Amino acid sequence: MRNINGIRNRFNNFKNKRIPLPRLEEIRSGLLEESTISINYIVLIFGSCIIATLGLLSNSAAVIIGAMIIAPLMLPIRGVAFGALEGNVILFRKGLTAIIFGTILAIALAWFIGYFVALPEFGSEIIARSRPTLLDLGIAVAAGGISGYAKVEPKISESLAGTAIAVALMPPVCVIGLGLSQVNLSLSIGATILYLTNLLGITLSCMVTFLLTGCTSFKLARKALGWTLAFTAILFIPLSISFYRLIRQARLETSIRQALLNRTVTFQRVVLLNSSVNWLTNPPQVRLNVRTKEPVTPTQVIFLEKFLEKEMGQPFTLIFEVGQIEEVRGDTPENLKF
Repeated sequence: MRNINGIRNRFNNFKNKRIPLPRLEEIRSGLLEESTISINYIVLIFGSCIIATLGLLSNSAAVIIGAMIIAPLMLPIRGVAFGALEGNVILFRKGLTAIIFGTILAIALAWFIGYFVALPEFGSEIIARSRPTLLDLGIAVAAGGISGYAKVEPKISESLAGTAIAVALMPPVCVIGLGLSQVNLSLSIGATILYLTNLLGITLSCMVTFLLTGCTSFKLARKALGWTLAFTAILFIPLSISFYRLIRQARLETSIRQALLNRTVTFQRVVLLNSSVNWLTNPPQVRLNVRTKEPVTPTQVIFLEKFLEKEMGQPFTLIFEVGQIEEVRGDTPENLKF
């Protein structure tokens, strides 16, 4: 009985824990400033979007990371979370306006760049951001928790939270614009789901962090927290389906390699260096990078496609990237004359 009463007292103390009013006012003022659209905010949106878009088009992870560091979209999210918890209409409206404005501006800029560059095919960095799963929601929740705690705890660097949030926001926004520039709706829809997943995950995690650190009371925050949980739960369904597909696709790609290497005569004469599957096409495209002494003929490709369809239960399009093997020795007859 004592243990139960002790746990209850600790919970009541934690629930009634509040940040001192001067510190709370300082946090509120800082969030209001961060959530206001300014010249600095617009410049950072332009800069981070251009860098991220060009990095996505060049398939360069290093360039994309550079854009993540300076992207400012994470700043107004904390204002939205805090304003919703407190019922602060001004803070909530300013934060939401900044998020919408920055998002539309980034999408339009990415569309403009993608339209004029007009790449015939997108790389893996872009494709990867069109297939969100539960893993992305977990990343967003973790990043949001860091961001919220960094705002409350002054000893933690603000840049740490900014970098963590930026990782999850600017690249998918740019992919939305790039997909629209090529009228690739499946790509844009997938990136939109990823963006909303990150946005809601970060907002929810910030809310919980602000709540647990005593920025507001449970009673005041109950309604806003409930709505955020409801919207996140709606996205939980497609994310769960995508996560199941991710596991299935990984197993299928392994089965493809095993079937081609171990169960076909043709591939006993070639070396399979690498393989990848593009699941956005119908049927999925299997790209095989191989080396061989003899050319791979269209008849062999057709035979392998039929074999793979029978083995896997669905059709695939095989695309071979063939590198010829040439043996060069020092003991050839020409060299022996010397």
